[in-house]
Order: sequence, then C-alpha cells, then structure tokens
Amino acid sequence: MNWMDLTLDEFQTHLASDNATPGGGTAAAIALGQAAALTEMVAGLTLSKEKWQSGWSAAETARTVSGQIMVRSGELANEDSEAFDSVVAGFKMPKSNEEEKEARRQSIRLATLRAAEVPLETSQHGMDLLNVLADLATHGNANAASDVGVASLLASAAVKGALFNVDINVASLPTEMAQPVIEQSSGMREECSRVSRLVMHAVHERINS
Repeated sequence: MNWMDLTLDEFQTHLASDNATPGGGTAAAIALGQAAALTEMVAGLTLSKEKWQSGWSAAETARTVSGQIMVRSGELANEDSEAFDSVVAGFKMPKSNEEEKEARRQSIRLATLRAAEVPLETSQHGMDLLNVLADLATHGNANAASDVGVASLLASAAVKGALFNVDINVASLPTEMAQPVIEQSSGMREECSRVSRLVMHAVHERINS
C-alpha cells in the first residue's frame, strides 16, 4: 500500500491498528516529510517578501534540501513498511530441511538488513534538514520562526525514531553484516541532539528579539 495516497485520517487509522505495518519507521518518515513541508513553507514566506531579503540565501538553501526530502520521505515511509513485511515473509518460509532452513535464514537476514538501511536513510535525511534550520530561523521570515521550531522538533523525532528502528534490526544481524549500518549511524543520536539545541536556541532568540 502507498501510504501517501491515503488521507491523514486513513493513515492514522492504519497506524493505530494492530497490524505490524505501518509502524514506527514509517511514522518517522512521515514526520520527516512534515518537517520538510514546514521548512518549505517558511522558505517560501521568506523568498516572497523583500523585507526578508537578508534571509533569501538561507531560504534558498533550505528550500533545496526540503524539496528533495519531501519527495524521498514519502518513498521511505512505503519502503519501511515493505522492508518489515519482507522480514515477516521470511519467517513464514518453509524449514523442513537444511536447505530450506538456510534459504530462510538468508532471506530473513537480507530483509532485516534492508529494514535497518531504510530508517538509516530516514535519519540521514533528517540530519540534512536539521542542519539548515538554524540559519533559516535566524535569517528567515521572523513571523514564521515558530514554524522552524516545529520543523526542528519533527525532524529530530524522525531522526531519533528512525534510529530506534536501525538499532532493533541490526541487533539481530551477524556483526559483519550489520557493521556498515552501525558505523554510519554511530554518534548520530548525539549529533541530532546537539544540532536540535542550536535550532531551538536560534528560534527562541528570533522570537524574543
């Protein structure tokens, strides 16, 4: 199912169901898309006003990043559900002999690796977005500074939420198989917190200036 084809109410109904998908990884990707959409809005509100010309450069940069993420986040939402569905399918494979057991084991591992790689990409895009928000908060349309703050909170939730899905999947993989994902995600949670604090400070400063 393409989650992006549903209304918000329909998606939330699926999310609230007792089905395994959509789950946290899909929700994280959706949150990332919302963060990108808010960023796009603030960029537009900045670029459309001569008054905020000093923030046009920051807005252009933010718009470039957010535009790409808006598209990709929807794809990642679907891919996350598909990856987990593949894991479930792997566990349902026959295991009546050694050959079947090995095929089943490999299928589960490959699907689990994919289920870690998708949220890893979500978290990476979340960091890309977070890294343009402090500048947008400082120099963009001051009337929309609070929207940058909300975008930052959503992006942070997307990063950290996606990383939970990375962690739970790599934990069940052989070390050599999981290592590339572990290396790419290493330190990202701490970096997310650091950058998020910078954005929050910039937002508060702009609102109170």
